[in-house]
Amino acid sequence: MTPGIKKMLFGSMGVSIVVGILSIVDIATGFPFGGQMVLDIMFILSAGLVGYMGFDTYKELT
Repeated sequence: MTPGIKKMLFGSMGVSIVVGILSIVDIATGFPFGGQMVLDIMFILSAGLVGYMGFDTYKELT
């Protein structure tokens, strides 16, 4: 696996973790996304999907 692909995979997994954590914080406190529950749930689902796809791709390429 080339270093560029590895960085891109880890970057996308890292960003998905950050978005998931921020969405959970937003459900609890209403900050930073304004407390819209439907968007928070969609952000959590999409962060989980991107994280899973990144992990699965990393497993497949190594």
